[in-house]
Amino acid sequence: MSLPASLEGKLRLPLIGAPMFIVSQPDLVAAQCASGIVGSFPALNARPQSLLDEWLTDIKRRLATHTAKYPDDPVAPFAVNQIVHASNTRLMEDMETCVRHEVPIVITSLRPPGDVVEAVHSYGGLVFHDVISIRHARKAMEQGVDGIIAVCSGAGGHAGRLSPFALVKEIRKEWDGTLILSGAISTGGDIVAARALGADLAYAGTRFIATREAHAVDAYKQMIVDSAADDIVYTSLFSGVYGSYLKDSVRNVGLDPDHLPEGDKAAMNFAAESKSKAWRDIWSAGQGVGSIDDVPSVRELVERLEREYKDTLEALSA
Repeated sequence: MSLPASLEGKLRLPLIGAPMFIVSQPDLVAAQCASGIVGSFPALNARPQSLLDEWLTDIKRRLATHTAKYPDDPVAPFAVNQIVHASNTRLMEDMETCVRHEVPIVITSLRPPGDVVEAVHSYGGLVFHDVISIRHARKAMEQGVDGIIAVCSGAGGHAGRLSPFALVKEIRKEWDGTLILSGAISTGGDIVAARALGADLAYAGTRFIATREAHAVDAYKQMIVDSAADDIVYTSLFSGVYGSYLKDSVRNVGLDPDHLPEGDKAAMNFAAESKSKAWRDIWSAGQGVGSIDDVPSVRELVERLEREYKDTLEALSA
């Protein structure tokens, strides 16, 4: 297994807080990094585009302040997610901003990120690319990425269909670089399981929606607390790419989650005539919701995950 040198000694847990549309903003990211896990956000969350520069400046300032106040506290680097797709007309401008700020980690999604890799490597940054199949993983390897995120069945957002037992093993046959596992990561024990499968880091999104710092309405957080795995629907309708959503949020906009048509991959958004929007009104979550019972602060959650992680390792060694 392989962990980048830039992450050594900076993590309380081998965990990345996944970038979530709308939900991940500076409050959440800074709290995650200051708690010792990688925090991340989609560049497209910063609207208008000029706000991205302000957010990066703010996050760096907060982490520098925390480090000065608590010099012995591990502070993890942050990451920015870039959607590498023709529909993202901001990509070039957003990448110029990221390069100017020397963003430590750029997480890329959808298309092979060759140009992004070259730009980020120019200042010594890392590129992690998310994939849902070995075919996508091979394309990422060819582009020279530093890490591969295996987005497996059960993950929130644009999840894959493959079991982590299948995808992680297939990738590991051909890849000895950093491997990150996504899919229903909600507890410290889940992080241990990800490591046992062969991943270097775990990748958790849904668990951090139900935190006080997350930029999500209270009803969204409460729906996660109240839901179980059977309350998740897997559909391509809302973005053109298959993803996981909370059934009750689909019902709330007048749709039947058990009878949804296919989406338009070229459009990458819900029907223009609909007043409801994916992510804003139709809420994403992964199958790990059944393990989520509260809405703590990020610091409280990370400390709990650390205790669970250590307890699981101790129980296994016994």
